[in-house]
Amino acid sequence: MLARRLFSVVWPAFLVASILEMVVFALVDPSELQWLGWPAGLSRSGFYSLSFFFFWIVTLASSGLTALLAQASDDTEHGSQAGSH
Repeated sequence: MLARRLFSVVWPAFLVASILEMVVFALVDPSELQWLGWPAGLSRSGFYSLSFFFFWIVTLASSGLTALLAQASDDTEHGSQAGSH
């Protein structure tokens, strides 16, 4: 059950991070990016990799929070139904 719940959070986050990566870098050239006025100092593939993992972590946190809140909501609903009988 835990593996299924984990997979239902990780897989959508991976898909959204992949789509976000494609959209952002269709519009942005990593070699032109600067950090506080200085070149980023990473190769294109390094920048793509780091940004993908950043996007994945952010979307993973979002998906995980949604799953956590949905589980808390289900627990609350089941607890109120059990108490009313």
